Amino acid sequence: MSRARVSTLSARWLGVLLPIAAAAQAQAVSPALLVLEKGNHSLAIVDPEQLEIVARVDAGNDPHEVVASEDGRFAYVSNYGAFSTPGHTLSVVDLVARRALPAVDLGALRAPHGLELADGKVYFTAEGSKTIGRYDPATRQIDWTLGLGQDRTHMLVVSRDLQRVYTSNVNSDTVTILEPAKGGDVSGWTMAHVPVGKGPEGFDVSPDGKELWAANSHDGTVSVVDVGARKVLQTLTLNTKFANRLKFTPDGQRVLISDLGNGDLVILDAATRREMKRISVGRGAAGILIAGDGSRAFVAVSPDDCVAVVDLKSLSVTGRISTGKGPDGMAWAVAAGTPAAQEYKLAKAVSTRRP
Repeated sequence: MSRARVSTLSARWLGVLLPIAAAAQAQAVSPALLVLEKGNHSLAIVDPEQLEIVARVDAGNDPHEVVASEDGRFAYVSNYGAFSTPGHTLSVVDLVARRALPAVDLGALRAPHGLELADGKVYFTAEGSKTIGRYDPATRQIDWTLGLGQDRTHMLVVSRDLQRVYTSNVNSDTVTILEPAKGGDVSGWTMAHVPVGKGPEGFDVSPDGKELWAANSHDGTVSVVDVGARKVLQTLTLNTKFANRLKFTPDGQRVLISDLGNGDLVILDAATRREMKRISVGRGAAGILIAGDGSRAFVAVSPDDCVAVVDLKSLSVTGRISTGKGPDGMAWAVAAGTPAAQEYKLAKAVSTRRP
């Protein structure tokens, strides 16, 4: 065989093998930490053990929140734009090929923000339309919407059994609890708007589904809501400057609250509802993401262009990830069939968010 023939065959094989090798390398980081860099309009893919960014992908204009598909192959990003030109798209990222795919056009639904992936579908808030909706990646269609009539419906949580949807409505000073209707109207849902403190933004539902905790960004309090009774059980005065996000640990024992106003991460004991510690992570704390085993919390420090890593045993900052401008929303991408996938599946099974 001539050298030219060998060279041609080698080039062809390289053309086949190099994309396979690239895909294998892309899947090597699992779980991958996904961090939105709002100022750069990008999604950073991070190795959470080495605390290093391994890739960046375009995330569209004004990216705020992100979720990943259950197999870890795709990410979906809300393009918000509420304070300039309200967006109307969800950006889509192929996490294996590490490239942007065509965005999902939401049509008349404006300013998408909060996201949650449940049963393979992407639930979202459309703040500018006072609506929530659901996108089905399998059919590439918006297959459900529901108007809430509340002002600045910002974040949402969906129960694992799909029987409840919760939202925070910042300018209405309410949280909404939705359930499938029994003998209700044609929408198929009933909703209860529960008055809370001023400016509820970040919130979460306890793993047992019995309580909803809302961080009120305008008055420095946290409202503890009895989900079944649809009323506030207790208001905790924390004197936060501008609470941004609130998350339960997977075991339900602690509650973490980020303060964008002064950079504190406030840690509460969920049972006693008392403060355990305040940790200064920088000039402003935003998004919170907790490891599936509950060992660490990753806190976006937007003004300092980094993510702080907090050890939840010692309650101290143990590392930092340098990012692009304005890190905020974060998510885990866990490749199917990996040991990490089983770990995160078990963690989700414990955190059922159903009563």
